[in-house]
Amino acid sequence: MVRHVPRMQVVHDGPENASPLLLIHGSGASGATWAPMVGTLAGRHHVLRVDLPGCGQSSPAPTYDVPDQAAAIAALLDDLALRNVPVAGHSSGGWVAIALADKRPDLVGSLVLISTATGLDAQQPQPFILRALLAPPFGPLLWPLRSDSMIRKGIGATTARPVEIPDDAIADLKNITYRTFRKVLRCNGAYVAERSTPDRLADLDVPVLVIFGAADPRYYPESARQYEAVPNTRLEMLPGVGHIPMLEAPEATSELLLGFTAAAADSPTS
Repeated sequence: MVRHVPRMQVVHDGPENASPLLLIHGSGASGATWAPMVGTLAGRHHVLRVDLPGCGQSSPAPTYDVPDQAAAIAALLDDLALRNVPVAGHSSGGWVAIALADKRPDLVGSLVLISTATGLDAQQPQPFILRALLAPPFGPLLWPLRSDSMIRKGIGATTARPVEIPDDAIADLKNITYRTFRKVLRCNGAYVAERSTPDRLADLDVPVLVIFGAADPRYYPESARQYEAVPNTRLEMLPGVGHIPMLEAPEATSELLLGFTAAAADSPTS
């Protein structure tokens, strides 16, 4: 079932009377990247998968600043009359989740950050295919020519093992323009450059689970250890997993997420 709010698409899975769970994708992706986990998650939750503004099936926005992306999600949750929702974000989607918890703590019951970088200094040297697609001078020329196989190769460069990529995720990636993608990347980078992820989390009064691939080729896995110093935050490293645990280890990632959201919901402080 698909519903629309201004500028944003959300796909609902699972019983509507179950406790909600919001999933936020990373830069330029879409809610389709969560597909391998949805069946398991929807067994316990009413799962909401959003396409952020300018991504997937959602309309472009005037600005892609992280707080503005979070405001769009806040408007969605207000429209649905939802409060105290567990929120999971992948990669830069974790920064959007943090901004949501910061500005609207009434909306967020707990946070799960999957492959969310601690800061720009955690980024590893990027594979050639990503540099060619995402940056001038080749990016603007290659972007309109992207084939399914090229996109799959680009995604595969961020994983530590071969993965099956949902066709919907490929189609959604084709929908985002090069100009929009660059704007999203700049705004996300500016957000974390202003203040590190652990520093932002330290100001929040919300339980946090960080899931990080121990073989992430996009961000140095050892950088995730910085999360261990953040109060109310638990770190789980997944052996042999790269930057996209939802595709590489959906069962293990779902198990961690469900266990955490259940424990957070049962906590007397939640």
